[in-house]
Amino acid sequence: MLGIVIAFAVSLLLPNYYVFLGASAIVAAITLLGLGVVTGSAGMISLCQMSFATIGAWVVTGLNVMDAPGDPVVWMICGGIVAGLLGVLVGLPALRLRGVNLAVVTLGFASAVHLTLIQLQFPGATAGVRVLRPDYISTDREFFVFAAVTLTVCALAVYGLKATRIGAGWRVVAFSERGTASAGASVSTTKLGAFAVSAMLAGISGGLVTMQVGFASPATFAVLMSLALYVLAVVIGSHLIDMAIVGGIMWVAIPEILKQFDVPQDWAFVVFGVLGIQAISSRSNLGEGLRAVLRSRRPPHAATTDIIGAAAPCAMSAAPAVAADAPVVLSATGLTVRFGTVAALDGVDVTLHDGEIVGLIGPNGAGKSTLTDVLTGFLPRHEGDVTLDGASLRGASPTRRARLGLRRTFQQDRVPPGLTIEAYVRFVARRRIPRTEIDDVLDFFGCPGRTTALAHVDVGTRRLIEVAAQLAARPRVLILDEPAAGLSHEAHIALGERLVQVPARFGASIILIEHDLDLVRRVCPRIVVLDFGKVVADGGQDAVLSNPRVRAAYMGDKELL
Repeated sequence: MLGIVIAFAVSLLLPNYYVFLGASAIVAAITLLGLGVVTGSAGMISLCQMSFATIGAWVVTGLNVMDAPGDPVVWMICGGIVAGLLGVLVGLPALRLRGVNLAVVTLGFASAVHLTLIQLQFPGATAGVRVLRPDYISTDREFFVFAAVTLTVCALAVYGLKATRIGAGWRVVAFSERGTASAGASVSTTKLGAFAVSAMLAGISGGLVTMQVGFASPATFAVLMSLALYVLAVVIGSHLIDMAIVGGIMWVAIPEILKQFDVPQDWAFVVFGVLGIQAISSRSNLGEGLRAVLRSRRPPHAATTDIIGAAAPCAMSAAPAVAADAPVVLSATGLTVRFGTVAALDGVDVTLHDGEIVGLIGPNGAGKSTLTDVLTGFLPRHEGDVTLDGASLRGASPTRRARLGLRRTFQQDRVPPGLTIEAYVRFVARRRIPRTEIDDVLDFFGCPGRTTALAHVDVGTRRLIEVAAQLAARPRVLILDEPAAGLSHEAHIALGERLVQVPARFGASIILIEHDLDLVRRVCPRIVVLDFGKVVADGGQDAVLSNPRVRAAYMGDKELL
């Protein structure tokens, strides 16, 4: 509301020419807002933003020529919707292409649209049919306020989406597609949603600029414009809403400044290019740089390293062995995976009972990671079968398995720094979860408060947050892949004590993959040992750790007990 009031005041105080420039800056800000979604938040390269703006302009001019019901404002909304639908189609290559390859595809689409546009022209262009604004925005000053209102609505919509699981999904998929799928979110839907929102915003901006000048010209939507806008989005960090507005001002101001010095305005593209090179080489942008400066002036955050280790010491005791007749929650039979002539897994059978904590150990290259990928659906080509609560998971994607209750954590950091802890927990939980429950699971593992930004949390603590978030989803089975990596010895002990309580407290059975035998021995009454893709031992920890084959395979001559 404040922004609209300011826009109204500006429209009254500035000369007509600057009011016109201000409206142009608003149109550019909406376009950059869309780029901030697909590029800044979702981490995909899109070099065809002006092509989507072209679609919005085409719909407005086409409906104008047809004398369709409504007015240009309604047509602008229709143009945004059509552009959004096209954005889904253009985003399909993003499901299998990344980086430079995706950039080439989107740039090719932009070139094709522009060449087609030059041949066909916009509807009514050759006949000189103008798009007349409605009476309530007929003057430039009225249109400026209307554009400001449109920008405000678009900004609030993006802000609202970012506060939901949809927006969190954009940040997670940019950081890790595997992390997205393991949280039960669809990578495809998340990416296509980002493209659709970005394209819709561009379509709205295309309709706005057409209403502003009364007609649409191919030069307004040239391929070079898309490239320059992408570079500007990278420079300013347009995923930050306020910086998208700053970027819109820069888009208009830099050419105008050059004009005052009789420098051709096309040199603005050179300025944007230089700024882009600097932003890419420094791996930073203007918005985040400014925020870093502001944070440096605030009192420093309390240290978050090894927070769980700061918990009160407690006696360590292994989880009790489950009853022999406890129901089997996860079963793998005859799992075999071959890479060429090498058998990464060779007829592996593993069972996990309800309420059980099983340790999975073995030397490097034994097949632990391969087994985990097979169980969770990340390695679909294999022999054998996996069942969850007696139902076969054959053909089920990682997303589907996560939604059924088979969750995992990763050795590598898969927790996106761009979210708060609360936003991340809600995204992973995939359910409505009260803040008191979030606080409870975080306190249980000694994690920082839910309002803490993950960017301020060390890697070891992020591993604990990942475990807490997965348990907040109430899974049937949770596979923990070296969750203690990066933690101190005291934190290892505290983590082990928490894990022992997980089945009773959260109802999840656990497979714990660890190289730290001390932690495994303290937590897991039953241990499975892999070596060269085969199960060489499976049973109680005393029998397994004293097994000569385990000693030879896992530790050589080193004493295990």
